[in-house]
Amino acid sequence: MSLLGAADVRRIAADIGLRPTKQRGQNFVIDANTVRRIVRTSGVGPEDVVVEIGPGLGSLTLELLATAAGVIAVEIDPVLAEQLPKTVAERAPDLAPRLHLVNADALRIDELPGRPPTALVANLPYNVSVPVLLHFLERFDSLQSALVMVQAEVAHRLAAGPGSRTYGIPSLKARWWADVELAGNIGRNVFWPAPNVDSALVALRRHESPAAPELRERTFALVDAAFAQRRKTLRAALASSFGSPAAAEAALVGADIDPGARGEQLTVADFARLAKLER
Repeated sequence: MSLLGAADVRRIAADIGLRPTKQRGQNFVIDANTVRRIVRTSGVGPEDVVVEIGPGLGSLTLELLATAAGVIAVEIDPVLAEQLPKTVAERAPDLAPRLHLVNADALRIDELPGRPPTALVANLPYNVSVPVLLHFLERFDSLQSALVMVQAEVAHRLAAGPGSRTYGIPSLKARWWADVELAGNIGRNVFWPAPNVDSALVALRRHESPAAPELRERTFALVDAAFAQRRKTLRAALASSFGSPAAAEAALVGADIDPGARGEQLTVADFARLAKLER
C-alpha cells in the first residue's frame, strides 16, 4: 500500500470537484512521513478500533487501516464520504473490510457501528476541535487514548497546567476524563492548502474521573463561571453560582480553596470538590 502524496491529494480533489473550505476546516495532510509519525505517536496497534473524525481524502485513514483492527471514519462532507471507500478500495483493497464509514456531524453522534472504539486519532478541523474532542470523551467511555492534531494555540491550551497563562476551560474540561500532554509540532507545509497557523499534536490518556458522573455538569458550570471573569477572585466570579459573594466564600472555604484565588490556580478536582457543595 502506498500512502497519499501531494499529487494524489490534488488529483482526487480535482476528480471530485473539491475546493477545500475554511468553513469546514479542510486542510489535507499531503506528507506520508507525517502520517506515519502521527500513527506511530498514537500508539495504536492491531487490537485497537480507531475512530477518525474528519478523514477527508484518506491520507491518515490508509495508515490507520494498516495498523489497527478497524477504523470508524466520521465525515460530515457527503462528497468526501462517498470518495473515501473508493480511495481505500483502490489503494488498499485487502484493508477495505476494516473501514466503517459514518457520514454525519461528529458533534451529533451518540452511537458508532461495530466494536466500540478504543482510540481516537484525527486531524481535527480547527473550528470545532475542542467541542468534538470533549463530546467523544463524554459519549464513548471505551476510548482509552486519543491523539489529535489541532491548531498549535489550541494544543497549548489543552495541555496547559494550573497557573499557566494558557490554562483555561479546555485544559480543565479535557482533564475531567484524561491526562493531557503535547506530543509534537507539525509544520504548515505538510498540508494542502497550507493553513495560516501552526499545528501541534495533543495526546490524551483516559483516567478515572475525579468525581461521580452526575457532578460533571455542575463542575463544568463552575469552570465556565470562573473563567467568564478570569481576573476576578473566585469569591466574586462564583457569587451568582452560589447566590451571593458570602455564600461563594463559605463554599470555597468548605472545599479548602482560597476565596481570593482565581480560576487558573485550580485543578478540575478542586472544581469538582466545590461542585459537591453547590446548592
